[in-house]
Amino acid sequence: MAFPIAEWVSDLDAALGKTSGYDGVILIAPESEDYFHPLLNQCIEHYKQFDQRLGREAVFIHSPELAGQRLIYSPTCVLDRDFDDVRRYSDAAKIAAKMAQNAGMVKPLMLIQKPDGAVYENALQVAYFGFCQILWQPLEAREALGESKVEPMQKVGLFSQTEPAIDWLNATEQGRRLARDLCGTEPERMAPPKFAEYCQQAFAGLPVKVTVLGEDPNELQQDYPLLYAVARASVMVKHHQPRVVRLEYIPEGAIEHTLLFAGKGVVYDTGGADIKTGGHMAGMSRDKGGAAAVAGFLKTAALLAPKGIKIIAELGVVRNSIGADAFVADEIIQSHAGVRVRIGNTDAEGRLVMADLLSHIKQNAVDENQPELFTVATLTGHAALAMGPYTALVDNGVARAHGCSTRLAATGEVWGDPCEISRSRREDFDFIRPRSLADDVLSSNNAPSSATMRGHQFPMAFLTVASGLDAHGINSPQPLSYTHIDIAGSGVEGGDWQHDSPTGAPVVALSARYLK
Repeated sequence: MAFPIAEWVSDLDAALGKTSGYDGVILIAPESEDYFHPLLNQCIEHYKQFDQRLGREAVFIHSPELAGQRLIYSPTCVLDRDFDDVRRYSDAAKIAAKMAQNAGMVKPLMLIQKPDGAVYENALQVAYFGFCQILWQPLEAREALGESKVEPMQKVGLFSQTEPAIDWLNATEQGRRLARDLCGTEPERMAPPKFAEYCQQAFAGLPVKVTVLGEDPNELQQDYPLLYAVARASVMVKHHQPRVVRLEYIPEGAIEHTLLFAGKGVVYDTGGADIKTGGHMAGMSRDKGGAAAVAGFLKTAALLAPKGIKIIAELGVVRNSIGADAFVADEIIQSHAGVRVRIGNTDAEGRLVMADLLSHIKQNAVDENQPELFTVATLTGHAALAMGPYTALVDNGVARAHGCSTRLAATGEVWGDPCEISRSRREDFDFIRPRSLADDVLSSNNAPSSATMRGHQFPMAFLTVASGLDAHGINSPQPLSYTHIDIAGSGVEGGDWQHDSPTGAPVVALSARYLK
C-alpha cells in the first residue's frame, strides 16, 4: 500500500542543501518579507522581480542552491480573517503536490510558515494530509497500471523543530487510504464478499480480530433481519451476497474506554424498488463510505496499538438491488432488537442496515467500561445540503451530556477534518412514530431527505428506536452514549460522488480525538 511516507526533518540547513537527498523543496506560507531561511529569502526575492504571480498563486522556481535545484512556493491567502481555518494549508499543499508530481519529484521537503495561535497549530500535519489526499489514485488504477506508475511519490520530509508525531501521522494516513480504497472502488471489484476479503487482507498480521458473517445467508436473515431485507434481491447472485464484517481491537492491560461502531457499507444503491431515477444512481458505489471510514479508523488503531482503549465495529456490507425478491415499502419487518419496522421507502436502506448492527454492538456496550456508540454513514442528501462539505454529528441525550460531539468537532476543527453539530429533538421521534398498532416505528417518509424538514436528524431517532437504544436514555438504569455521524457531505471532495476522490472523513478527527 504505497503512499508518500512522512519523515521528520529537524536540521533545516542540511535538508535544504543539494546533497540532502531531497529532490525539491515545497514552501507553504502566506506572503511575507521573511521566509525564515536566507536561501529561501534569496531565491524568492530574485524570482519576485520577474513574476508578479508570486504570493498570489503557486509558482515553480529554479534555484541551483536548493535541494533538487527547485522550489515550489504555494501561498495561502491572508489568514487573519474570522472565517479562515487550518484547511488553507491543506488547499495550498494539494496545489503544490500536483506541481511536484508533474515535475517528477518523488521525495520533496515540505516547509510551512504559519501564524501563532491554536487555529494553525497543526498546519504542517494538515498540509501533509492534503498532500496525500490529492495524490491518491483509485485501487482499480493501481491494480491495472501498477502503484509505482500512478503514485510515484515516495516520501515527504516535514521540517519542524519538534517532532510532529510522525508515527501517528503515517498510521492515520494509512487508515485514510484504506477508507478511500474501500469507498472509492467500483461495485463489482468491491462487492460484499470482496469488501470483506479486502478487510481481511488489510488487517493481516495486525492486532485486530476480523470475523466475516454471511457465507450462509440464512445466518444473516436470522440475526440481521433488516440488513438481510435490504440485500434480499441480491442473494441469488453469489458474488453480490451480503456480509457483516466484525472488527475487534482489544489492547493489552486494563480497558478504560470502549468505542463501538456500526458502519453503513452499501456497495451499490439502486434505491431498490423505489428506484433512483434521473441519473441519481451514478456514484452510488460510494454509499459504502461509512463502513470504509470505520475500517480506516480501525486500521489506524491497529498500527498505533494504543493502551486502555478497546474498539469494536460491525460493518454491514450489502447491495441494495432490484429484483423479484426485493423488499418494498409497506412491509413490516422485525429488527434484531424485536422492533416492528414499517418500511417507508426502500431508498432509505442505510438506516435499516445500521439498526441491526447497532442492536448487536449495543449488547456489547452494556458490559463495557465507558462505552461510546457511533453509527457512520453516507446517509442523507439532507446532510450534504444542510452542512455542505462538513460531517454532521447528532448526539443522543447521554452523548450530549458527555460533550461527545462538542469534543469531536473541536478536535476536527484544528486537524482539518471539521464537523457541524446537530441534535436530536422531539419532532424527530414524532416523525417516525407508528401510525397504527401494526408496527412500532416508521423507517422514513417517501420524499427525498433533502426535501424533508430535519432530513438528517430524524434518521438518528429511527436508529435509536429500531435498535432498542431508546431503552438506554439519560434517565434509564443503564444510559449509553450514542452519536450518529453522517458523512454524505464530507465523504468526497467537491461533492461529485461518481468522480471526486473519497476523503476518508472522519478518520482524522476520530484518530486525533481518541488515538493521539
